[in-house]
Amino acid sequence: MGFVGDDSVPVYSQVAAELRREIAEGVVKAGERLPPARDLAAVMGVNQNTMFRALRLLRDEGILEFQRGRGITVSGNAPGLSDVVARCRELLGYSLHLGYRKEELVRIIEGLT
Repeated sequence: MGFVGDDSVPVYSQVAAELRREIAEGVVKAGERLPPARDLAAVMGVNQNTMFRALRLLRDEGILEFQRGRGITVSGNAPGLSDVVARCRELLGYSLHLGYRKEELVRIIEGLT
């Protein structure tokens, strides 16, 4: 796992986003346990409180499950890369319907970052 900071977004949100992406890409699959929070924090270069806050956020979203004595696992309803692709297709279809070409949509998205 790599972590690159962005000062405009709270660190715990960045950590949660990185974990969401890795789950979506299948690095960690539904039903798999995550490493201990202290290990994740060390790998991502954040303190444990930041990691716990990110993990609680993902739990509240239904992506992670906290199980006493069994650790933290990825839930069965975790989003996948296919979900992102489906949303992108929806956005592209909507944009084309409004008269925007794919290249214009890409420029709009790039301008958001």
